[in-house]
Amino acid sequence: MRENPFDLSGKVAAITGPTRGIGRSIALGLAESGADIALIQRHNQDDVKKEVEDLGVKCEIILCDLSKREDLHACIPRIISEFGAIDILVNNGGIQRRSPAVEFSEQDWDDVISVNLNAVWFLAQAAGREMVKKESGKIINIASLISFQGGINIPAYASAKGGVAQLTKALSNEWAKHNVNVNAIAPGYIATDMNEALINDKERSVQILDRIPAGRWGSPDDFKGSAIYLASDAASYVHGHVLTVDGGWMGR
Repeated sequence: MRENPFDLSGKVAAITGPTRGIGRSIALGLAESGADIALIQRHNQDDVKKEVEDLGVKCEIILCDLSKREDLHACIPRIISEFGAIDILVNNGGIQRRSPAVEFSEQDWDDVISVNLNAVWFLAQAAGREMVKKESGKIINIASLISFQGGINIPAYASAKGGVAQLTKALSNEWAKHNVNVNAIAPGYIATDMNEALINDKERSVQILDRIPAGRWGSPDDFKGSAIYLASDAASYVHGHVLTVDGGWMGR
């Protein structure tokens, strides 16, 4: 173990959905701890790349549409070609579709499952092959409170995030013996674009806030610490855990 167990210097971390919200904060947090960063994103938007490079680490954009199998299969090999390794994978990218279950369209179902669950599986599998081979690695999947609760009008999202939590445990059961840590972070109600509809619903927003013991919606920066921890040597004996970062919501 390193003298500072939270030091990620010399590590290569790849993050999906890094251009805003939780993904951006995690990318910056890992970079602040010394990791080189591969930004897995759909468009060649370089705002976060510049922010990461200003921290003095290497950063490259890896173009990948999480809904396309061919992009997913090419993603990890491209990261290894560019950086020489992959030590940390953060499966953060996701989408949301809201509709009553009886009206939920096939297309919305397929879109959400494709990005929020299938992409997590294919990237984790590809990264896991490399990590198991070298007997070292960290995979952090972004789950949700909806991994534990069903939600309302989000059947595909609930199914995908429930799957992410179970996939995390399934991979951990196989790969822990290879020194590969597979864990998840389950965000609570966070002030991001994905939750804009809830934030703008005054009645629902008040109901949510009233239940959060911390008395506030979460911020993307609230995830820097948990991501650094799970990506570091400090979490070397943590396997198959779903860490809630929710202001105390699940304790109510």
